[in-house]
Amino acid sequence: MKIEQLIIEKLTQAFRPSVLDVVNESHMHNVPAGSESHFKVVLVSEAFSELNKVKQHQAVYKVLADELAGEVHALALHTFDEAAWTASEGVPLSPNCMGGSGK
Repeated sequence: MKIEQLIIEKLTQAFRPSVLDVVNESHMHNVPAGSESHFKVVLVSEAFSELNKVKQHQAVYKVLADELAGEVHALALHTFDEAAWTASEGVPLSPNCMGGSGK
């Protein structure tokens, strides 16, 4: 199974999100073609309603511990509860890669 699909399945099961967007941004970095190493995740869930951002991110890291210990090098998290998502102005664009050898 592709890592991207596994991330989607795990986050869906753990958080039952109203919004989930998992984007493989590996192509923006100095890695081999077809890599699944850099992801951006937008996750909106009521499971986050009583948690600050640090706790929200820790909850996601716990669910994706195996992937983060393996091939996933970077995970840009944008987590929200419903109220914060409604009040947000969207998610910023990811910056271009600043380097790395890709080897």
